[in-house]
Amino acid sequence: MTRFLVVLGFLLLATGVVLYNRLIRSRNRVDTAWSDIDVQLQRRHDLIPNLVKAVDQYARYERATLEAVTELRAEAMHKTGVEERGEAEQELSAGVQRLLAVAEQYPDLKAAENFLGLQNDLVETENYLQFARRYYNGSVRDLNTLIESVPSNIVASLFGFDQRGFFQKSSDDAANVPLVKLGSIE
Repeated sequence: MTRFLVVLGFLLLATGVVLYNRLIRSRNRVDTAWSDIDVQLQRRHDLIPNLVKAVDQYARYERATLEAVTELRAEAMHKTGVEERGEAEQELSAGVQRLLAVAEQYPDLKAAENFLGLQNDLVETENYLQFARRYYNGSVRDLNTLIESVPSNIVASLFGFDQRGFFQKSSDDAANVPLVKLGSIE
């Protein structure tokens, strides 16, 4: 009987260690995925002032749109929570789309090499951001599943693992990469 209890205790301890390590690995994956999103958001934030400056040279009377995008960028940069940041970034994406729509009204601007380069960089960044967001949300899903599933939920509650929030857009339209016309490429 004593041998049985020792073996049972060892199995429980080994299971606990394995589950704890899985939880740690999942939590670290979520943190790394968030870091990837943060890098892409920072890259987008760095591109926006140049885009605003390029459009401003051609469209001075569109001051309200330019100022709105600048304000949205500043607001998004100061958000820290995943959900708050997601909402702010969604608004910023919509503002950038409005800014690009303004640029469509100026043929000289659309043909400017500097502006085309900024558009290409922005589209590339949005693509990377979309991939990073998908990876992050998948990592969050895996962590949250571990935290909710038996028996890992016992280990999670003992060591204080908390569920994480998803970084998501509220609509499918907002989650799409902005459509930017680059000559004959759509």
